[in-house]
Amino acid sequence: MKHKNYFLLVILLITIDQASKFLIAKQLDLGELVEVTSLLNLTHVHNYGAAFSFFSGLTGWQSYLLPSISIIASIAIFIWMFRVGPEKKLKITSLAFMLSGAIGNMIDRVAFRYVEDFLSFHSQGFYFPVFNVADTLLFIGVILLIISDTQLNKKDS
Repeated sequence: MKHKNYFLLVILLITIDQASKFLIAKQLDLGELVEVTSLLNLTHVHNYGAAFSFFSGLTGWQSYLLPSISIIASIAIFIWMFRVGPEKKLKITSLAFMLSGAIGNMIDRVAFRYVEDFLSFHSQGFYFPVFNVADTLLFIGVILLIISDTQLNKKDS
């Protein structure tokens, strides 16, 4: 299997995400805040919505919609990975990060109907929305995908 190492990476990253969420849930009470640095807090929250708690104030239907979107996105990324040639290492890596993030949050949504969030960056009174490792993996994956596509476009020109 040509992408075996990338799927091992996906399993490793999902494990890191789930372990971090498990540890936060066991060590911090819901709503508890621990200051790590002047810029970073660990803040245990449940996100019933999508990114930045979008849809979190709604009841009922989003508990079915958001897991469905996560499942569909994970399947689409998985298929996309298989269609990318093995020579496009950065692109496959970006998709592996995105797949890991999507599956990490999907596991939470299906199991609990919410996502464990805990990373809270802040500066001078501005607080970025609380997020988790899976969200970070998705973000890194998108950035790497943009870089890989930009590099591919330069080579094609």
